[in-house]
Parts: sequence; structure tokens; C-alpha cells
Amino acid sequence: MIQTVIFDMDGVIVDTEPVHRYAYFQHFKLLNIKVSDEMYHGFTGNSTRNVFQKIKDHFNLLEDVEDLIQTKRSLFNNAFDTKEDLFLIDGVENLIKDLHAHNIQLIVASSASKLTINRVFSRFNLHPYFTHIVSGEDFPKSKPHPAIFEFAASLSEAPKENCIVIEDSANGVEASVAAGIFCVGYNSINSKDQNLSKANIIIQDFRALNAKTVKNLK
Repeated sequence: MIQTVIFDMDGVIVDTEPVHRYAYFQHFKLLNIKVSDEMYHGFTGNSTRNVFQKIKDHFNLLEDVEDLIQTKRSLFNNAFDTKEDLFLIDGVENLIKDLHAHNIQLIVASSASKLTINRVFSRFNLHPYFTHIVSGEDFPKSKPHPAIFEFAASLSEAPKENCIVIEDSANGVEASVAAGIFCVGYNSINSKDQNLSKANIIIQDFRALNAKTVKNLK
């Protein structure tokens, strides 16, 4: 029986991708580099640090990775605070509340920084439902490396076999599979060009899940 659900955040709980994209491309413009859409989509599921390490290596940038990170986060935070049309993914709030009401432990494991996760959780009052927040900034390797999900599972009150991950990115699905955790792939309209075929099941709508169906997955 499933006792713990590990949620990704971007594209699963909230769609901050348009804000991230705006901040990244504003930054790319400042750096005078041209990042193709194909290259940008390949970063999905990566931490900001890993993205900029790849950018720095690819474009032979002289800037320090930490400085690049801080500039992008400043651009993101400014956009986040002024963007009014930022909403939770359709159906996810009801699912979170239903799982919590039925004593299923909830953990978020996101490539986003702790600052960004907390900004989202505070804006939408999600802190009461989750026992732990795990950020990709604490791991040297991003998804598809399984470290973030392995650590999240170690925080579970139940064995790894009684956990599931909900992911919307190819890198996230691969990380979940590599960690040996049952993966629900969420085929989000907000997540472009993502191959979720390695997920154990794929859903199109969060209304397909509730506490009863989640407990009986596998």
C-alpha cells in the first residue's frame, strides 16, 4: 500500500515554467548568448546550478557559476512577485488535500531552489500538507540522477516500496526509475517535448487520482 507521495513541483504543483523561461532568456540576452529552444528544453528537471554549469561550459563564459545563479534568481524573483496569473496546476490542490486527509505523507522533491519552493508554498499555503521539502540545490547532480529521490524516500515514514513519485519531465521520470520508485508521469500541457514512456503509469488529469486509487497503485 502506498503511504508516501513524492511530488515534483514545477509542472506538477504549479506552472512556474513561464516565469523561469522569462528570467533565463532575459539573462541569456544580458550574456549575449543564443540558447536554442531544443537546448533549453533539455534543461528541464535540472537545478539552476547545473543549467549554468552546462551553459558556462558550452559558451565558454568567464562569469562564475554562483554569480550567474544569483543574477537569474534575481530576475526570477522580480518576475514572480509581479506575475498575477500564477496558479496551481488544475486539480492538484484537491489531490494534495485528499491525500493529506487520508494520512498519506507528502514530500516535495524539486530541482528548484529552497527559496523558490518556499515562495511557491507560502503563496499557495502548501506548507501544512508536506512533511519535508527537498531541493535540487543540495545535490551535485540533477535529475536524471536519482540522488534527490533516493534522499526524499529516506525521509519517508514508510519503506521505499511504499512510495510513489509524481513527475512531468523525462529527466524526473528517469530519476524516479533509477531510484527504484514507482513513477506516475503527469502529461502536463505545460511541459513541452517530454518523453514519459518510462513512467509506470501516465495520467493526463489529476482528477484521475485520489487517496483511494493512490493507496492501491502498483
